[in-house]
Amino acid sequence: MRVVIAEDHALLRDGLTRLLEAFDFEVVATVDDGPSLLPTLLEQKPDVAVVDVRLPPTFTDEGLQAAIAARTRVPGMPILVLSQHVEPLYARELLGDSVGGVGYLLKDRVSNVGQFIDAVHQVAGGGTVMDPEVVARLLERSRPLDVLTVREREVLAEMAAGRSNAAIAAKLFVTEKAVSKHINNIFTKLGLPPSDDDNRRVLAVLAYLNA
Repeated sequence: MRVVIAEDHALLRDGLTRLLEAFDFEVVATVDDGPSLLPTLLEQKPDVAVVDVRLPPTFTDEGLQAAIAARTRVPGMPILVLSQHVEPLYARELLGDSVGGVGYLLKDRVSNVGQFIDAVHQVAGGGTVMDPEVVARLLERSRPLDVLTVREREVLAEMAAGRSNAAIAAKLFVTEKAVSKHINNIFTKLGLPPSDDDNRRVLAVLAYLNA
């Protein structure tokens, strides 16, 4: 599986390269600045790209902008954002894409290697992976969600993080039947059709947030 890495810190970039190669990924290119990222993605067309948000020269949102531009040119190009920062505006645009193959993880919240490798595989396979903290920050900025109850917001955050009904029930110490009821209420209030497909549920919610 071919990977492009965009990370400006040399030690982390080298560490990611060694880690992915140890799990049989082929790192075909690494870049350390924003201007190099888009042409590299378009040239290599990797199976997945691991991208930091803030890259030189301005250290603002070059990584996300390049990722969005690449997916505009090559729809569905798998992008996993791995960053210390949440940039709500561009995060919504990336994650709200109707095509899968996206993820957003916070560096300091990736608790183990297996979790990260699983996330890379899931995004490469067209899935959606989100850190619950990213979800929470996006939800905080979405006033339309004021129609939801506190519990419905909690369920939505877990759902958008890719958890199944059973996993949500275990996390929130409620029954699966209660979770199903909350999800139906959420979709009704947001005007979204119910779906049992976890990835479609995530994309539907994010598309709504991006509207």
